[in-house]
Amino acid sequence: MAASNLPTGTVINAPGVEFPEFATRYANLALADFGAKVVSSSNEWFGPAERMLQAAEPVFIVGKFDDHGKWMDGWETRRRRDGGFDHAVVRLGVSGVIKGIDIDTSHFTGNFPPAASVQACYCDGDPDDHTVWTEIVPSTTLSSSSHHFIELNDERRWTHCRLNIYPDGGVARFRVFGQPATDWSSKDPAQLHEVSALAAGGRIVGYNDAHFGVPFRLIMPGRGVNMGDGWETRRRREPGYDWCIVELAHAVHVEKIEVDTAHFKGNYPDRVSIQAANITYGTDQSIITQAMFWPVLLPEQKAQPDHQHFYTLEHLNDIGPVTHVKLNMHPDGGVSRLRVWGRLA
Repeated sequence: MAASNLPTGTVINAPGVEFPEFATRYANLALADFGAKVVSSSNEWFGPAERMLQAAEPVFIVGKFDDHGKWMDGWETRRRRDGGFDHAVVRLGVSGVIKGIDIDTSHFTGNFPPAASVQACYCDGDPDDHTVWTEIVPSTTLSSSSHHFIELNDERRWTHCRLNIYPDGGVARFRVFGQPATDWSSKDPAQLHEVSALAAGGRIVGYNDAHFGVPFRLIMPGRGVNMGDGWETRRRREPGYDWCIVELAHAVHVEKIEVDTAHFKGNYPDRVSIQAANITYGTDQSIITQAMFWPVLLPEQKAQPDHQHFYTLEHLNDIGPVTHVKLNMHPDGGVSRLRVWGRLA
């Protein structure tokens, strides 16, 4: 299954929802797990705005109430009686080029906002009264309990988004899909750089299976917090192996690799191997097709449960500069993190 068949680390169980390409190809820069934060909001009477940034699909719990009323899995403001509108400012987990937005009103039926708009800015700290905001999504009509996907064609880089809802109401999830931006011209080519990292611009291109966990988690920062924080495939009942392809943020001569099986104890891969190539053209699908013929960067290595496996030059074949790597799990299992370091090519 190609990466275009599943969103990258946001919604993984949404029957009947047709996801646009930007929601499957790019990372959610407004994900709390990625470091995104709500820095201010006009009102949070029924539900804090931070709930909009969670990775899990929103849920509705019948009969659950708190001191403010019905508990809702999202940001919900009080009923506005004085004119105006509500807003929430989100600091993205990493600055980047925004490719599309999803304003998700799941489970908000009689309390969803009739309309919303999105503004963005670029600033070193957090926005203040002097910040200049740019409208990237004009006022858009919203519907009850629905995804609202809006594609953008703007190559500018942003650090914050401001979601405006008119006049009030609730939003379950606010997702900002984009490509993290890194200025490689300022990086020291003599140093090792973690070019697989999502924050640097690494990207999942495709994978054959992700029954229990999406590969997006492989290139997240930090170690996995539990077995759900990683890529895990179904139990293989036929010959072969499972694989995932990662586009590196920059072409490098690879010198160090980490394969971390944190929390995978009875379901870690028996062995792992990595292929790689220097790709300068083609689509994701053509890359997936050709990847089976790529040269071997890391020959098959025996894996251990719940363990950080490090491979250095003595383990790696010299195949020159590479832009993409393909992690193979023999025959199946789960991996928490994949990290690739190299010197810039």
